[in-house]
Amino acid sequence: MVTQPRLVVAAAASGQGKTTVSVGLMGALRAHGQAVAPAKCGPDYIDPGYHELATGRPSRNLDPWLTSPELVAPLFLRGCLHPTPADVAVIEGVMGLFDGRLGADGFASTAHVAALTDSPVLLVVDISSAARTVGALVRGLATHDPAVRVAGVVLNKAGSDRHAAEVRRAVEQQGYPVLGVLPRDAGISAPSRHLGLVPASERHDAQASLDRLAEQTARHIDIDAVFEIACTAKQLDAEPWAPPVVDRPARRVAVAGGRAFTFHYAETAEMLAAAGCEPVRFDPATDRELPSGTTGLYLGGGFPEAHLGALATNTPLLTQVRDAVSSGLPTVAECAGLLYLCESLDGRPMVGVLPARAAMQPRLTLGYRDATLTVDSLLGPAGTTARGHEFHRTRTDPGHGTAAAWHFPSGPEGFALDPARTGRATVHASYLHTHWAGAPQLAAAFADAVHEFAPVADARPMRDVSAGGPRPVDPRPAADALELPDAHGAHHGDAHHGDDDIRDRPDLVDLAVNVRLPAPPAWLAGELADGIAGLGAYPDATAARDAIARRHGVDPSMVLPTAGGAEAFTLIARAIEGRTPLIVEPQFTEPAQALAAAGRTADRLVLRAEHGFVLDPAAVDPAADLVFVGNPTNPTGVLHPRATLHALRRRGRVLVIDEAFADAVPGETESCISPDPEQLQSMLVVRSLTKTWGVAGLRAGYVIGDPQLIELVRRQQPHWSVSSPALTVMLATTSDRALRESAQAARDLTSAREHLVGALERRGLRPVPGVAPFVLVEVGEGVREALRHSSFAVRRCDTFAGLSDRWIRIAVRDPHTIDTFLRALDETLARTSRPAAATPEEVPA
Repeated sequence: MVTQPRLVVAAAASGQGKTTVSVGLMGALRAHGQAVAPAKCGPDYIDPGYHELATGRPSRNLDPWLTSPELVAPLFLRGCLHPTPADVAVIEGVMGLFDGRLGADGFASTAHVAALTDSPVLLVVDISSAARTVGALVRGLATHDPAVRVAGVVLNKAGSDRHAAEVRRAVEQQGYPVLGVLPRDAGISAPSRHLGLVPASERHDAQASLDRLAEQTARHIDIDAVFEIACTAKQLDAEPWAPPVVDRPARRVAVAGGRAFTFHYAETAEMLAAAGCEPVRFDPATDRELPSGTTGLYLGGGFPEAHLGALATNTPLLTQVRDAVSSGLPTVAECAGLLYLCESLDGRPMVGVLPARAAMQPRLTLGYRDATLTVDSLLGPAGTTARGHEFHRTRTDPGHGTAAAWHFPSGPEGFALDPARTGRATVHASYLHTHWAGAPQLAAAFADAVHEFAPVADARPMRDVSAGGPRPVDPRPAADALELPDAHGAHHGDAHHGDDDIRDRPDLVDLAVNVRLPAPPAWLAGELADGIAGLGAYPDATAARDAIARRHGVDPSMVLPTAGGAEAFTLIARAIEGRTPLIVEPQFTEPAQALAAAGRTADRLVLRAEHGFVLDPAAVDPAADLVFVGNPTNPTGVLHPRATLHALRRRGRVLVIDEAFADAVPGETESCISPDPEQLQSMLVVRSLTKTWGVAGLRAGYVIGDPQLIELVRRQQPHWSVSSPALTVMLATTSDRALRESAQAARDLTSAREHLVGALERRGLRPVPGVAPFVLVEVGEGVREALRHSSFAVRRCDTFAGLSDRWIRIAVRDPHTIDTFLRALDETLARTSRPAAATPEEVPA
């Protein structure tokens, strides 16, 4: 017997406001300090996404038909207790209160789930077109089935206070308390799509909208009364569901995620993990490779048709998936996964392992299905039965293969393929969504197939801890991992830098390298020349260290001169302990390389284009104990507020901030360097002098930070690693003259950057807002290569995590050079396609 406060939010019909009230209550209860367990009646995937955003925990789908009536209460209790015990549970209904599977007398309806979980019902009624009649409606719904207990009512879309008072009186006269009234403008505003609401993961404003909704809900609904109703729920006579456990070494299953693949039942990953598989999320729109060591592939549902550009142009991943699946990789593809494996979707190329093409259709296919495996496959032997649900507006041509995935009462559907001739189908692709908790034999068979398959690759993994949870991936973009030469013969490994883009073509106008000057200014060159006579002595960094300390107003014990930023990262990777290092990406590649050279594996948090590459401290894994972040960041140019970076600080974590381009920002605003040692506790700031002063060949930089950390880093530094000429540069560039020149250069760069950004925007492009001496912009495929033919080199960006070859980084130069480049860009764009009118959904994350 389990005591769990709970309630079901129901309505008379769809469109009455169930999602508005359900999500609003979840957010409001959470804001009141309650841990809220969300759930959804029926097979819906989209509403649970909003549930998870509002509560911070997975939502459970409760469907007596997909699973069984006996499993509903156990699955519900699983959600209440996992990952932690909840204070209250809110179950959102489906359609009208008594609407279930057609022809089944309300089976799998909201009322059915309310009865199976013995939950009180909160009835939501749209009163926009009625008044006292609402009282009769509520009474009829409340008395229709004695197994359903309507404990309260919320009135939605009231036209005025008078209108609301009239309806309230009518309902309460029938004996049902009204717990709140929502005016017409109090509902959530969620854009719709052909299958319902747009998933929460696709909406950059979703969290802010839900926060506002929670506030509105708390203002208009008596949250305490709602909780009291939830507490009237009786003890539930059921045991929580738990997946069957198989004790064996974990094998990795790549699970499609991201904005195009948002449809997953929570139990799927839990059953895989219990069966000895490690579910690892990857994003087919942005990740360039499958997770390292992949031995199985699960492609769930979603909206690939809304993200065709990103999916179709991620050629390295399409190729790898095609090769892996063709080699016999156990692969389950449901709905969106089916479309992804087709030859094409709406004319755009997909993976191409299925002999079919897919396209949008005017008619929606929707409904429950009884299904039977037609052949022996990775999901079980021929004749295995299961139940599922279809929900799509696309169609494949043909609709099934020679061997179909399933046989429905209406006929065959989907594709069962054995491309590697193993003797059974290793690819199972169909439109049917199955709930594996209701068909555990499918999960067990798939897990067995995964354990029988050899890994795709055994490269060192890097975890991507961006939205959607831990996702081990190889640290290198595909072009790097393959070590293939590009069209110009240049090899691009992990250490790709801007100079690689011009190394083989010195005739090109260089907009790839971010060094401000081609050579040091005459006065600095003179200082270097004067120092040649002293090269016979070993270098002493004391004077340079002290000069840097005075320049920043810090104690000399907080400064360590280094042979550029590259040495700084190498020393930090060796010196600073941390079990879980993390790099905020896209980012300069050197931190990842330094950690890898030290034998350490880094996680990464990939910031997304649709969010402006802005860092949210809450997105950083709390377990990360060594965090690297650029400011302003290379290649995005985004300048994170100092307060944002300080919000990353926590006990047991060291924060490393790469400020290589901070001196290009007028006033060096948002720099984390501070005379106050408390402000630099557990923090290291890396600076470089090579970009501003045209001395990349000397390798001059320094680290400022926590004195104890500086000492740890210093102990890793070889004797005399910083040359005498580099120390001369450090001394010379701290002078008043140098600081005035540097400040003027920053102002000039800002003006030139604004000139470039404005010109790009007038051409319909959307450069990333930033402050660095370079500009990141998405221009489309083939533009970088075409610019080379026009004698301009720009920095390729597919070597940065989270970006693709559709992006370029343009170094800011003088206005004349910029205008010349823009004329070449105009000619290039006229010959190539570009995302000038791209919507946020079309911009790769």
